[in-house]
Formats: sequence, C-alpha cells, structure tokens
Amino acid sequence: MGHHKWKTRVKHLKREIRALSLAATDPRTPWYARMLAVLIVGYALSPIDLIPDFIPVLGYVDDLVLIPLGIILLLKLMPHEVMTDCRKQASMNPKRKEKHILAAAVIILIWLVSIIFTVRVCLSLFPSAGAKLLRFIP
Repeated sequence: MGHHKWKTRVKHLKREIRALSLAATDPRTPWYARMLAVLIVGYALSPIDLIPDFIPVLGYVDDLVLIPLGIILLLKLMPHEVMTDCRKQASMNPKRKEKHILAAAVIILIWLVSIIFTVRVCLSLFPSAGAKLLRFIP
C-alpha cells in the first residue's frame, strides 16, 4: 500500500474518531453507545496503552486490532442519522484544541484514579507487601 493511501486512511480514522466523540455527546445516542464511545475514544487518544508498544508484535495489537474493532462495534450501535450529522460536523471543524486538552485531562484523571484504586486494593489484599514497600521509602 502506498504512502498516499496510508495518509488517506489515517485522516479518515481521525475524522471517524472526531465524529464518534461528537456522537457520544449527542442526545439521540443511546446510553450504552455513549459509554462505549467514551471508552474507545478515550483509549484511542490516551497516551497509555493496554499493551505497551515496546513489546514486539503484541505492542501494536491494540492500535491495529482492538481500536478498529471497537470502532466497528460502536458504528453498529450508533443511530445512522447521528453518525451522518457528526461526520459532517467533524469534516467542517477538524481541529478543536480546547476540547482535546479537556479530553486529555479527563483521560489522565481516569488513569490516575485507576492506578490509585489498584494500588489500594493490592495493599489491602497484601498488607505485608505494603509494609515491606514502606520500609524502602524514606
């Protein structure tokens, strides 16, 4: 596949992600599609991957397989008229930096809360490990 085709596909994918983020806020979108849209768009925009990219082959599975499969599922759940309207809006207004900054802040907050929750659960399940860990912290 040529360089031009890849650039075209990437632009199309970015526009679809923008359209899906718009559809997630549309009142005509069912609640379950909104939740899935928030998860998929948030994960697609997140700097943190489920499988880190430095792991050979598997590192890109989420980028090349999971995100597109999530988008395909989401497109099936979205009302057709909502996606048509949102695609038009995404094409007309391709860059909205202020919303990207807000989205990034929300994603970072979700990751931080998830990490804190996981650490707390692990410390409550394994209190002796937590005590050993605290001995190393000055």
